[in-house]
Amino acid sequence: MRLSKRYFVPGLFAALLVAVLAAQTAPPKQPEPIQDYIRKMWGVLTRSNRNLASAAVDPKFKPLPNGRWPVYVPANENVPRIEAALRRDLAPADFARIEIRKLPGDPAQILAGTKDQGLLYLPRPYVVPGGRFNEMYGWDSYFIQLGLLRDDDVALAKDMADNFLYEIRNYGKILNANRTYYLTRSQPPFLTQMLLGVYRRNKDRKWLADAVPAIESYYRFWTSEPHLTPATGLSRYYDLGDGPAPESLSAERDAQGLTHYDRVEEYYRTHKVSDYEVGEFFDQKRNILTDLFYKGDRSMRESGFDPSNRFGPFSVDIIHYDPVCLNSLLYLMEEQTAEILTIVGREAEAAPWRKRAADRAAAINRLMWDAQDGLYYDYNFAHRAVRRYPFLTTFYPLWAGIATKEQAAAVEKSVVKFERPGGLATSTFESGNQWDLPFGWAPLEMIAVEGLRRYGYNADADRISGEFLSLVRDEYSKVGFIVEKYDVVRRGTDSSSIRFGYQSNQAGFGWTNAVYTRLLDGLPAEKQ
Repeated sequence: MRLSKRYFVPGLFAALLVAVLAAQTAPPKQPEPIQDYIRKMWGVLTRSNRNLASAAVDPKFKPLPNGRWPVYVPANENVPRIEAALRRDLAPADFARIEIRKLPGDPAQILAGTKDQGLLYLPRPYVVPGGRFNEMYGWDSYFIQLGLLRDDDVALAKDMADNFLYEIRNYGKILNANRTYYLTRSQPPFLTQMLLGVYRRNKDRKWLADAVPAIESYYRFWTSEPHLTPATGLSRYYDLGDGPAPESLSAERDAQGLTHYDRVEEYYRTHKVSDYEVGEFFDQKRNILTDLFYKGDRSMRESGFDPSNRFGPFSVDIIHYDPVCLNSLLYLMEEQTAEILTIVGREAEAAPWRKRAADRAAAINRLMWDAQDGLYYDYNFAHRAVRRYPFLTTFYPLWAGIATKEQAAAVEKSVVKFERPGGLATSTFESGNQWDLPFGWAPLEMIAVEGLRRYGYNADADRISGEFLSLVRDEYSKVGFIVEKYDVVRRGTDSSSIRFGYQSNQAGFGWTNAVYTRLLDGLPAEKQ
């Protein structure tokens, strides 16, 4: 620190010097117990209409020229009524920080570019992941809800499920997150699991029955073209928008100011790619990314795994695949919709859903199971073949209960492919993407562990849980907060090796907090 002569104050300088020396020599302050931190963070990460001025702030973008943040209300809502309610909930100074807008009937005018992007209104409180993610996310919310239910906050867990029902009814689907630039895509579907999670605590059959039309609507979203692939009867990820993802243009720049897309173009210019036909995604003569590249890039973001090399470089070829993760989740949605219909007294309607689930499970085992490698892979319906890219999504059929005992035994033998000192690596290939080696992510740690437990492999589940829990705990003791992603090879949180996507490691962090307690609860008492 350097003070100019004009502002030099001897007493102040001495005090600052003492403080700096003390900070360098004093032992680090021990953070509060990690489970106390997790319980406290549910409140810290909660957003509602009472703090809408904070919820509207988007770290990935800039406010309007007038300094306000736009909040969009669905076109079919009573905007004056909602605005009047918000005025009652917010202090005048906070209300002055937002600008209420009616969402256009055709929102295309705000879907492209980085101007006028804003928060999409939700009626109930919700928990955000943390860091740059200051909105309610699709699959994050399932894991967060598990944490809320575990800590007995059933009301907030229900609020989150209610918000998803609201999104389906007013925005057409569960959104990637409640921002305008996410209107064209969803995220991995966990809706029925969230509804049943709440119902098992509050036993509100009417609430569950009222949700059935929304469940059916959201199911149609995933099982109609373009998400449906008619040749297989299975589903794929497919963003309905076009062009670059606005949030990537705005917030995924490196130290040189290059966007994700700038780095991708450079990669195509300097590397030979054999995973797919590059010409579909990069026009070498014009030196530009094609429209199909952006479609694939957006669809990769709908998958939640953004980015990895799971579907080839940058996963843009995802549009030609039926992913094992998505179809395992849709199998669960079909099974659980049948369960919900039975609970609410509509048993006669449950049978077709069970038939859909059985057909999907059979297709997964027929098309995605590779007996040679003993792994589940994603199915390329264009080439009628799996892509042999070991990825932790191989555990989804175990978690969902689709795998046979023999298939589960084969997958268990492959644990060694993924296991590292800090838990399970997302893949076996280091690509420079955050959803590949050397990183491990809490949701996949949980799904793999619970999949192993389902088939009786408790020793593996205990060991992997212990490895990941100790990594999270060790890093928490150093910095006093929990983060988004972990290097399970070097047992740390340094994410500077990431070349594609965003390098920063977000603090908070919703789903890591929830999975930490979930894995801990799953361990025998003597191992906790």
